[in-house]
Amino acid sequence: MSAVPPPLARLIQELVKLPSIGEKTATRLAFHLLRTDRRDIELLAEALIRLREETKLCSMCLGLTSDDPCAICQDGRRDSDLVCVVEQPADVIALERSGQFKERYHVLHGCLAPLDGVGPEQLRISELLRRLGDGQVREVVIATNPTVEGEATALYLARLLKPIGVRVTRIAHGLPMGADVEYADSATLGKALEGRREM
Repeated sequence: MSAVPPPLARLIQELVKLPSIGEKTATRLAFHLLRTDRRDIELLAEALIRLREETKLCSMCLGLTSDDPCAICQDGRRDSDLVCVVEQPADVIALERSGQFKERYHVLHGCLAPLDGVGPEQLRISELLRRLGDGQVREVVIATNPTVEGEATALYLARLLKPIGVRVTRIAHGLPMGADVEYADSATLGKALEGRREM
C-alpha cells in the first residue's frame, strides 16, 4: 500500500511530464501546491486553462498571441522590410527582451532534423516564402540556434532565399558578455573569430 494519497500521486505524475522536472522536483512542487492557499491554486488552474483556450498563432509571424495579428505585427513603428527568422516562439520573447531588435519576426516552429524526421515540409518555410512574395522584405536575419540542426536550417534558408533577391544575414555567435577567453571552448572561439567586425 502506497503512503502517497492518489490525488497527490496523480499530481506528481502530471508534473513529471513537464520538461526538466524529475520525480523529486515534482514531489517538492506537489507538496508546495498542497500547502498553497486554495485561491492561488484556483488562479493557477484558471491561468493554465486560459493559456490553452486563448493562445493561438499569429497569422503573420506565427508567434504566440491572444489577438490576431499579434502586437508586434500590428506595431506600425516596426520596419516591415526586415524579418528575423527564429526557431521557436520563446526566441521572439528573448530577442524582444534584449530591446535591440525593432523589426518583424517569423517563427519556423522547429529546425531541420532529418534523423528525427523533421524536414522543410514540417517547418513554417512556405509561410515565410509567401511573406517574401510581395517584395517588401529587403533583408532576412536568420537567428536559429548555434546547433548542428540550427546551422543546417540557416544554410538551407540562405540557399533558398538568396535567389529571391533578399539580403540574407546570420546573427553572430561567439563569446557572451563577461566571458573569459581562456575558458571558452574551441567551437565558441572559432565562431567568435569568424564573426569579428571592424572597430
